[in-house]
Order: sequence, then structure tokens, then C-alpha cells
Amino acid sequence: MTPTAFSPAADRNKEPILATLQTVLPAQGHALELASGTGQHAVWFAAGLPGWTWQPTDTRPEALGSIAAYTADSGLTRVRPPLLLDVMATQWQPTHQRFDLIYCANMLHVAPWPACAALMAGGARHLAPGGVLVTYGPYLEQGVDTSPGNLSFDASLRAENPAWGLRQREDVEAEAGQAGLQLVQRHAMPANNLLLVWGTR
Repeated sequence: MTPTAFSPAADRNKEPILATLQTVLPAQGHALELASGTGQHAVWFAAGLPGWTWQPTDTRPEALGSIAAYTADSGLTRVRPPLLLDVMATQWQPTHQRFDLIYCANMLHVAPWPACAALMAGGARHLAPGGVLVTYGPYLEQGVDTSPGNLSFDASLRAENPAWGLRQREDVEAEAGQAGLQLVQRHAMPANNLLLVWGTR
């Protein structure tokens, strides 16, 4: 099975994200990836984190074939078959497992704002003791100058869908607090992105 879907953005950011995850995470664990998209991140991170099993998911049925193709092409046995999972669901079926890592990249700005609360609440439910939720993407922050590129990106998102747009990091932090999570690490990443690590209080 040869992968046909390809995300240039996922290809560009996979190396710096993996390098950061390697400093954040322990040597082994079980990861749940939300909004896995093409599946490029799943196989790259699983290869770079040899002690970890990786459960990719997506809310779109059409994405599962691409994820499965990348997994098959990689030959990795630690990437599980992809599952349909809607972050907005009150129960994240079909998984009842708790995970050492829940990873979600580039979702919050292309989803309605209530998806943030759902992500934090679901993450809190499904994190194992000592586990972390990691979010990656562009954010706005109080007291931090926003790059022209991010401002342009934000405007284009809101023009496409008024419910979309870059999120204020402090607003995301407030939603996390409501779910019992707190920001424990902030990593500045290339192209004006942030990798944020959330843990239980």
C-alpha cells in the first residue's frame, strides 16, 4: 500500500516536533494522537520514539486509509490501526484506555472554539497518572508580538470559516484549568508555532 496523501506542513515540522518530544517524554509509553490527518506524524514519531506505541485517530473516515497506508509503508508494528474519534464526543469511543501521551497538532485553529474545551476535558479523562497532553500549532499570546505571517493566516482562516482562527494561548490555558490541567512547559517552535505541554494538577 503506497501512501498518496501528503502534507507539506507535516513534513516540515516533523523533525523539530520529534526533537522536542524526545526531551519531554520518558523512554516508553502509550500515545494517542488526535486529528492524525495523513498519518505522516504517527509513523515519524513512532520511529523516533522506539519505546512508544502510537494510536492514530481522526474524525474523518477518509483519513484512515492514508494513515493505514503510511503505517504499512513504514513497517512499524508499534503503530496501531487508525480509529475514528471525534474530540467533541462526550465519550471518546472506541478507546477506553488511558495514555501516557495525548498528542494533538494543528487542530484548535481549524475547529470551532468548543473543541478546545472538549479536547481538554477528554484529555484529562484519558491521561494516565503522570501523562501529558501536548498541543502544537500557532497561537496568539498576551505581551508577545504576533508575526505578520500568523496575522495573515488568522485572517485567512476567519474568512474561510468565522468559527476558525488562531487561539489566544491564555484562553486555551483557562479551558485547560476548567478540566483540571495546567500548562507545564512552553516550547517556541519554528515558523512561529508553539508546542505546549499540559499536565494534571
